[in-house]
Amino acid sequence: MSFLLVNTFKGECSSFFLRTFTTSAAANVKKKMPPKKAAAPEKKVILGAKNTNNLSMGFVGLPNVGKSTMFNVVSKCDLGKVANFPYATIDPEEARVALPDWRVDWLAETYKSKSKIPAFLTCFDIAGLTKGASTGAGLGNAFLSHVRAVDGIFQIVRAFDDAEVTHVEGDVDPCRDMEIISTELRLKDAEWVEKHLNTLKKTFRGTGTLNLADKAKKEEIVCVEKVFKTLTEDNKDVRKVDWSNKEVDIVNGLQLLTAKPVIYLVNLSERDYIRKKNKWLPKIKEWVDTNNPGDLIIPFSVALEERLERMTEEEQKAETEKIGATSALGKIITAGYQALHLIRYFTAGPDETRAWTIRKGTLAPQAAGVIHSDFEKGFICGEVMAFNDLHEFGSENEVKANGKYQQKGKTYEVQDGDVIFWKFN
Repeated sequence: MSFLLVNTFKGECSSFFLRTFTTSAAANVKKKMPPKKAAAPEKKVILGAKNTNNLSMGFVGLPNVGKSTMFNVVSKCDLGKVANFPYATIDPEEARVALPDWRVDWLAETYKSKSKIPAFLTCFDIAGLTKGASTGAGLGNAFLSHVRAVDGIFQIVRAFDDAEVTHVEGDVDPCRDMEIISTELRLKDAEWVEKHLNTLKKTFRGTGTLNLADKAKKEEIVCVEKVFKTLTEDNKDVRKVDWSNKEVDIVNGLQLLTAKPVIYLVNLSERDYIRKKNKWLPKIKEWVDTNNPGDLIIPFSVALEERLERMTEEEQKAETEKIGATSALGKIITAGYQALHLIRYFTAGPDETRAWTIRKGTLAPQAAGVIHSDFEKGFICGEVMAFNDLHEFGSENEVKANGKYQQKGKTYEVQDGDVIFWKFN
């Protein structure tokens, strides 16, 4: 390019210039190119994820294990049908449960907000499952359709004896109960997957060429076969397999019961919960470690929770100090929120402090769209500061003075605890 420019403006080019240019060009060719930047690691697709922030947890378990009583406590209402017989609950009840978060209180106080709104988790009380539910026994089909509708499972496990509260299986054995639920969910998934696999194979008409449609269909069949083997031969829940991103997309399309995250809530007597001792706890942990390693186990006492719920805040404080045990509700709801890969960011001002729920990995425009679709459509940027920075420096002005107040664009991934002011057209 340099040679042509010289030739155009001067009419000729000296051999000296030509030799110099040629030597320089050769040097450039031999010069080593800088090493390529390492490719960013592929972002893991979440198993069971829906393209929405409105996710829910369902209380699941055998009849008479404390599901409805627990639901009434967390929802602070009397929607759940509490009764000492199976199938007292038929249609699932829904409640939005506030997440305890001291950050909302601190922000509201700092910004002198007129109101404060925490994040919420949607919970459902689902009818009790019994052995044979996968084949329609009891309320089996309705029960399993209700479980399919939620995004995660609080599995309530009874580990207390009470002659006045009958057990559908005749006696208390939490490991047997967990095995029943695990088996029924797996059997239903296997039935569902087998039908889908047969349909795929019947409709697949491979041409023998390498066209993209045939290749994609063949990959789907291989993946679904792997899912079926996991359920029937390996006897494992689908969520306990390390699937590739391509496989996760296929598995998510199946909407499987065993792909949902599970948190085991072990319902103890009040006495056992206070003394932190129960004969079943070691056996429950052993069962979970063997069958579903890594799943969270949270002991609680619905009897204690129900008793505390009837007290004023001052009375609760005095009672928990007296017995040396606190409510597990906050821990349970927070664990459910985290199991669904949910996080929250904050908006704060004199009118309102509010926590907004989004899925982990959400980009700034979509996070703004949770407030209003116009925020996403006309997105310009977000002015962002981390809550920890604001808490450390004490005020927005101090955060700015320390260079911690930043403008973020469309590619910014919102983090849990961000305090954000959105700008949009």
